[in-house]
Amino acid sequence: MPSTRKPTTSNRSQRAGSEVKGPTTRIGYGFDSHEFKAGIPLKIGGVTLTHDRGLGGHSDGDVLLHAITDALLGAIAAPDIGALFPPSDAKWKGTDSVVFLREALKRLGDAGYGVTNMDASLILAAPKIGPHAAAIRARVAELLGVAVDRVGLKAKTPEGLDLENTAVAHVVVMLQKRKAAHARKKKRSR
Repeated sequence: MPSTRKPTTSNRSQRAGSEVKGPTTRIGYGFDSHEFKAGIPLKIGGVTLTHDRGLGGHSDGDVLLHAITDALLGAIAAPDIGALFPPSDAKWKGTDSVVFLREALKRLGDAGYGVTNMDASLILAAPKIGPHAAAIRARVAELLGVAVDRVGLKAKTPEGLDLENTAVAHVVVMLQKRKAAHARKKKRSR
């Protein structure tokens, strides 16, 4: 049964204060997929891997960095990677995906958040990611500005999914409100 109690001024101001303050943690999810194509270098997580085919895309096709970028942008309710860097715009053709990730991180910082951790699952038939996992994790950690133990990476084969010519990335990120940013906002509101 809905409450018939009238909200008090105290209750309204508490709710308003919590809305202005915002959450201290946020979670974002990102997904991307690209088709393998001959004659293109294969980049995953900012690392170039030796393989007979790379991932097609308007930029460098780095499926993992694209999914991370979308997860970060989604966590702060910003436009997605396609809206910020439209594939219809020729200036993004062949662009290193690190450029997209850095823009997402800039927006994250502007919003007062930092990355706590990231977890990713790659789905692809080849190449095997195991031998490259440490290098990919290290590069992603470096780009995100976190310790390597805050970057999870798993690889799965697409058994029975008919995705032998595709690489897929699923990413989850957790963000934390930065104390310094929170303190600056408090100071400005006084």
